Amino acid sequence: MNKDTEPSPEFRPSQVTLKTVVTVCFGVLLVAAIVDGIAHAMVSLTLIGTAVMLAVALDHPVVMLQRRGVNRSLAIAIISLSMLGLVVALGFTLIPPGVEQGRQLLHDAPSFLRQARGSGLFHRLDVRFHLDARVTQAEQRLPEMLEGAATPILSALGGVLTALGAAVTVAVLVVFMLIFGGRLLRAILAEARPEHVASYQSILGKIYQSIGGYLGGLALICTANATLTTSFLAIDSVPFFLPLGILSGLSSMVPYAGPAVVGTTIGLIALITKGTWHGIAAGIYFITYGQIEGNLLGPLVFRRTVHVNPLVTTLSILLLGEIAGVVGAVVAVPVIATLQIILREILQNRRDQLKIARPPRAG
Repeated sequence: MNKDTEPSPEFRPSQVTLKTVVTVCFGVLLVAAIVDGIAHAMVSLTLIGTAVMLAVALDHPVVMLQRRGVNRSLAIAIISLSMLGLVVALGFTLIPPGVEQGRQLLHDAPSFLRQARGSGLFHRLDVRFHLDARVTQAEQRLPEMLEGAATPILSALGGVLTALGAAVTVAVLVVFMLIFGGRLLRAILAEARPEHVASYQSILGKIYQSIGGYLGGLALICTANATLTTSFLAIDSVPFFLPLGILSGLSSMVPYAGPAVVGTTIGLIALITKGTWHGIAAGIYFITYGQIEGNLLGPLVFRRTVHVNPLVTTLSILLLGEIAGVVGAVVAVPVIATLQIILREILQNRRDQLKIARPPRAG
């Protein structure tokens, strides 16, 4: 062939077709739209995720009643009414004294501040960080803050109403999931390929057991923390022991970080209100309880129910807490456990396809 007739490399046709360009652009736009949709639907996703976790947790006692011969609809009604009665009873038992003690705490805050400013610890910190000047400046700005307090109060009232609306929404979603969730999952599984149905059922069963075990254990930990802390603060004569004990119990919903932060805060309150020895006693209690929760109750939940490595648990709490705040920290463990179950199933299927023996687990 003549060299003059050979095509020049500079004028070769492109290997990238118009179809490839359109496909890539469509994929990028689809990913961007999904990310933007998730960002704008974060509240809805949070409510749905909360409802899913509660529905999975409540489905366990429903199944227990079914095994005793109770119809599922009746079992759902019994569990729902029992939970509603428990919430109402706790509300009437804990909210009035908690509100009263919280109001007293706000009333006595200035006297606590004066006591703190007269302590030797405050003077030592003032030398280094100039705390007295900052506290004085905050006191001078307090009247201006109170004059414009109408907007924050209305915002707080709106937040309370929003929280009540969210609670009602979650409750309705939980009941609907208990009634129709099983049918929906069975309908979705019926559309899968027959050879994959068993694998999907195994994954869903493991996720069901993992989330149920985690939430049950977490409820036990929060109850134990609130009961023991309230009892200790009452025995130690620390004021406002009931709201502080409830706050300590709720802190266990954020593993590791929550009890440490709340325990330090309550210890400082005991130190300021009751004196040095009471503050030391509170510090000893929270250190001791932290060891019990971290080394006994926590592993019992995270290792025996969700089988998540403590390091992975801590990293997931930090990451999801940064992304979604407190809600992300609360759901971090079940989310990571679910991803771990799915990943293990995918890897096991891959090994089966390649006929690779599974490596022995480390002790």
